Amino acid sequence: MTQAELITLITQEIKKLASKVTVTDYTNATNDASRELGWSFPVTGGFKELWIKKRSKRHLFYYLLTERADKFKFEQINLQHKFEHFLTLIKEMDAEFKEAVEENPVEFADVSLLNLFGTKFDAGFSYEDGTGVDTTYMDSNLVILTPTETD
Repeated sequence: MTQAELITLITQEIKKLASKVTVTDYTNATNDASRELGWSFPVTGGFKELWIKKRSKRHLFYYLLTERADKFKFEQINLQHKFEHFLTLIKEMDAEFKEAVEENPVEFADVSLLNLFGTKFDAGFSYEDGTGVDTTYMDSNLVILTPTETD
């Protein structure tokens, strides 16, 4: 999904709110989501497309929230309903994102599960298969410093 396709999709999904958002806001929101997730356009794969869309919408809602921040009435201690709704929506979206990151670290890190954990160092002890002869101090016995993926 390219940035232009993402902007078109978001515009369709936020419906009437689209009239309150500028083209620059869409570009900024998608760029913010891209930087936040560490992904660049074009984004491929259903998981990445879903989350870059969700985070872009979150940034758009934040822009709308900050635009309405001046609507706070101090004298009457009254927040406008739009302000409250956007704030609640952003909190829910952030909580959903945090939960998704915790449940899918491999997808967000864009690395294999093997690379999420530290380096494995073998003990260095080696024995010849079947005979039990100690080959620990032979030149051919090298300590494996990098983990390997096994099937």
